[in-house]
Amino acid sequence: MVKILFVSVLTFSALFSSEVITLYKSGGKKLLDSQMNSPTYWSGSLFNKDLRFGYFERAFSLLTCNKEKGLLELYTPDAQKRFSLKKRYSAFTGKNAGDKRVEGDLKTPVGIYTLTEKKRRVDPFYGPMAFVTSYPNLYDRIRGKNGDGIWVHGVPLSGSRDPFTKGCIAIDNNDLIQLDQSINPSNTLLIIDSTLKQGVNASAYSAILAGLYQWKYAWTYNDIESYISMYDPSFKRFDGMNLTQFKAYKERIFAKDETKTIALNRLNIIPYPGEKRNLFWVTFNQLYISDSHRFEGEKSLLVRLNTNQSISILTEE
Repeated sequence: MVKILFVSVLTFSALFSSEVITLYKSGGKKLLDSQMNSPTYWSGSLFNKDLRFGYFERAFSLLTCNKEKGLLELYTPDAQKRFSLKKRYSAFTGKNAGDKRVEGDLKTPVGIYTLTEKKRRVDPFYGPMAFVTSYPNLYDRIRGKNGDGIWVHGVPLSGSRDPFTKGCIAIDNNDLIQLDQSINPSNTLLIIDSTLKQGVNASAYSAILAGLYQWKYAWTYNDIESYISMYDPSFKRFDGMNLTQFKAYKERIFAKDETKTIALNRLNIIPYPGEKRNLFWVTFNQLYISDSHRFEGEKSLLVRLNTNQSISILTEE
């Protein structure tokens, strides 16, 4: 706790002044925290950022798959997290159009996935290797989508194949080998969509960042009503807990009225592929410290940006 406060004070010292440090030490932390609840606070920091694929504090290599055009593209970030196209591959996807719903529907899913494993030994039908994706992800699971085994793989080492897959993404074997040499699977995101869409305006990211810090503020200062109001009525947690159950669970925790330290870093906000244009996948590293509990690790949220520029949380893990 002392270390966290010490680092925070040093940061404020570099950015502001000795008067701010005095304010912080005398109880002004709450006031300073509240400044981050406004979109105006964030709008300046987004100037000149590369927001074509989302807002990134942690840099990933990106694989984007356009099912309509049969393309898999690799983008890599520079030190400023600006993405450049490194390679474009022709790709086979599922025989049937649309988003995958159930096992055997011959559709390639629409969504955001990680590469969870590199399979070095696969049936020769799949080429020299394969990358396993994280389908079904959290959003897939809460919608009841099923099936698994969605890979990025090659083509048969001998013979021919149909110009479609059962749901995987297949590229030429030489391209697959080149891709393997170009990425670190554990630091690569795969974004699959039916077709390319226009980028999201920077004001949307300002609103989402402000909303996330309003959520953090309510959580930090035990404002249960404001905190719960940021969850959608359809909310379902990773373990199946619905909003009524989640509220009762959180009310028991907030009733302790403990002092909390909550920090969010390495925040990424990515427009979620599909027909709805107002859904965003949010990931971050969270540090939570209270008198009775400590947690540090990755968290994921799916949020909706509402027409009034507030956010609603649909699921979290």
